[in-house]
Amino acid sequence: MPPQQYDYNAGPESFSPDGDDFYAGSQANFNEPPVLTSQSVRSSSPIGPQPILDHSHLRPGKQAALLSHGQTLELYRANAKKTSDPDLQFEFAVFMIDASKTLPIPTPTPGNVMEVEKAIEKREELIREATSLLKRNADRGHMPSQYFLADCYANGIGTHKNRQDFDRAYPLFVLAAKHGHPDAAYRAGTCCENGWGCRRESAKALQFYRKAAAALHPGSMYRLGIAELNGELSLSKNPKEGVKWLKRSAEHATAEFPHALHELALLHERGIDNVLFVDYEYAAELLAQAAELGYAPSAYRLGECYEYGKMGCPQDPALSIHYYNIAAQQSHRDACFALTAWYLVGSPGVLPQSDTEAFLWAKKAAEAGLVKAMYAVGYFLEVGIGTDPNLPEAIKWYRRASELGDKRAAQRLKSSNPVERAPGGPGSVLHRDSNDEGNGKGSKDKECVIM
Repeated sequence: MPPQQYDYNAGPESFSPDGDDFYAGSQANFNEPPVLTSQSVRSSSPIGPQPILDHSHLRPGKQAALLSHGQTLELYRANAKKTSDPDLQFEFAVFMIDASKTLPIPTPTPGNVMEVEKAIEKREELIREATSLLKRNADRGHMPSQYFLADCYANGIGTHKNRQDFDRAYPLFVLAAKHGHPDAAYRAGTCCENGWGCRRESAKALQFYRKAAAALHPGSMYRLGIAELNGELSLSKNPKEGVKWLKRSAEHATAEFPHALHELALLHERGIDNVLFVDYEYAAELLAQAAELGYAPSAYRLGECYEYGKMGCPQDPALSIHYYNIAAQQSHRDACFALTAWYLVGSPGVLPQSDTEAFLWAKKAAEAGLVKAMYAVGYFLEVGIGTDPNLPEAIKWYRRASELGDKRAAQRLKSSNPVERAPGGPGSVLHRDSNDEGNGKGSKDKECVIM
């Protein structure tokens, strides 16, 4: 049986695939290979103090900011050749990988085929040079190189046809983990859990997760917490122990691993008999911490709380829109659609009413796969709300929504009657209450209902 999938967009009402598991608000997707950046590699530190070596005279220095990418690269290359220090060589390799990602590739046209091929070859040369240097360092036992090279392979950098290669990544994660790299131990755990580049072994995954957790890795502590709560990875359900791990993870939450804050908030919203008491105020505080770290599901949940006055939060349009925006900027589709509703009616002193913005946010939500947003976009296009009327395009969106089970879209496709824009008219997407002045708490609910 494949490992359980986790839905990043699941709310507090979500349940486990088995249908009877209480602890199913988990937000991490442990079946998706994590994508880490060179920045996260540089920020992660091995266990224990490390000697600080001064090679500042061999680095490009401040003048590098004034040079072109190519000049900086050559300066780095020349300086790296002057030393056998693996740290400086590692830094150069990381720079080359970063440079390969930002190297511009011209848009292919009939007249610039050679130019495009040269740009692609230049990018591949940088990656080859970088991975070759990393491999040499990794073979000599340089832990950061082992981890970074593994991360490259796991993300399809320097691999055949740019495909993820866990057969090469996993052994390097294990090597770096043995040398005390917390992120590497966590990644080795995910490989063992999911069978990426190795056999699927829960016991081995637990060993790696615990090794990383001992170094206070928030992702590993969160995974152990969820495993204890749900009885995963061959563990028996132990809510008390699970909550302990989640609390530890929350204390060390980062922008990359904010999940424990969100999970604890959901648990405090429900409570666990003899383990965790209901505390709405603390739940909202945890959500706010996760939202400030940029975690979209937490920001969306807070947007709902301040919109409808849930979990002890006051109805506050400004805060609701603020948190919806945090989530929507990361393409959280429900948050995008929530902004559609706000823009349809506006909020005095907070948000100007704009049918155009309402349409654009609805379209973004629809393109992200939200069915009710597809229906709304079809309606806006049919009627001409925030956009020019376009019946053929409206029909396309109605069809997409209908194929995904939206009954209203199916009715619109069958209907031969003109659309009535009056509030409550047949098939309408929204209601506008002209008697409500829209300046009081909760007026948004009276003015606009996205159905």
